[in-house]
Amino acid sequence: MSEADLFRVLADPLRERIVRLLAREALCTCHLVEETGATQTNVSNHLRHLRAARLVTTEPHGRYTYYRLRPDVLRELAATLTALADTAEENTGSRRPCP
Repeated sequence: MSEADLFRVLADPLRERIVRLLAREALCTCHLVEETGATQTNVSNHLRHLRAARLVTTEPHGRYTYYRLRPDVLRELAATLTALADTAEENTGSRRPCP
């Protein structure tokens, strides 16, 4: 998945809320429904997108599945943003002349 796709996945307000919740602890769908007020179907759909983006991983626990955030993927994305910010800072005085 491209970085642009990751940004699109994180841009959704409910997915962003789910990511913030999973940053604190592993949660199952029922917890996420309770915390967000979204329907189970909606939460499950958003978790599917987060799994496809490799942002979350699953942990089976009896009849429940817990979701855990993958900090390594977020760190990779953060490193890309940091490098971009560094490049912008290094080139603050640069300007291409107009024809």
